[in-house]
Amino acid sequence: MTVTLEPEALLSHLHKTDGSATYSYAGFTVIGAVNGPIEAQKRDELPEEAIVDVVVRPAAGVGGTRERHLESILQSTLRQIVLVNNFPRALIHITLQITGTPENEYINGRLGQANVNLSVLPALLQTAVLSLISASLPMTATLTSTSLASVTEDGRQHLVTNPTARQIEQSRSFHVLAFTSQNELILAESEGCFSIAEWDDVYSAAHRQCCTSVPTDDTDTLMDEGLPAGADLKRFVRSTVEQKTDSDLYWK
Repeated sequence: MTVTLEPEALLSHLHKTDGSATYSYAGFTVIGAVNGPIEAQKRDELPEEAIVDVVVRPAAGVGGTRERHLESILQSTLRQIVLVNNFPRALIHITLQITGTPENEYINGRLGQANVNLSVLPALLQTAVLSLISASLPMTATLTSTSLASVTEDGRQHLVTNPTARQIEQSRSFHVLAFTSQNELILAESEGCFSIAEWDDVYSAAHRQCCTSVPTDDTDTLMDEGLPAGADLKRFVRSTVEQKTDSDLYWK
């Protein structure tokens, strides 16, 4: 499978859902579908707000504890940006189907896979947000997410944005951070060993990718300074929504 160097997205392509999106980046492809707000079952409904139900389906096989863990993270994160108080006793159902994953690499003669559950989380979050936008559900903000790994090469430690399975396997720590469109940290998940100073570097690198629009001319500057240069996710979300809006209003 060819790794997507730049993020790609397609909105509102599923016709039997209220909103849908397909997102591809860093080797992952996820299809999202949103239905809601719809009536919740009596035993599940909340009297003053809507339920946000997230279902994650793996690329192969059936879901297990890994998917349940991801669902709990996604649900708690999305509830912070969706205006659930606008829809009491209702249900917002989000289905995320993973259809593509990065190719596995062989490390020391054995198949190397990321031993953490977090590598697919940025793609799931981005797909969920784009699907909610497609469904025209009110939100306080959008969000962007990225992953970073702290790896050691030639005796020097540096950060890698959107690391491969091999890099995650060999890294000291792995991090997933998400920021709102108001540049506020909304999610931080980390695994491995790291110091406070190292986490501060991770935060700065993730904030730079998710919150700051970097001009094309400044990309070489970031690389020269030893900073990981990734896709401008905030500009990507904005341009994706603008293109969809222009397409919908083309007939007017």
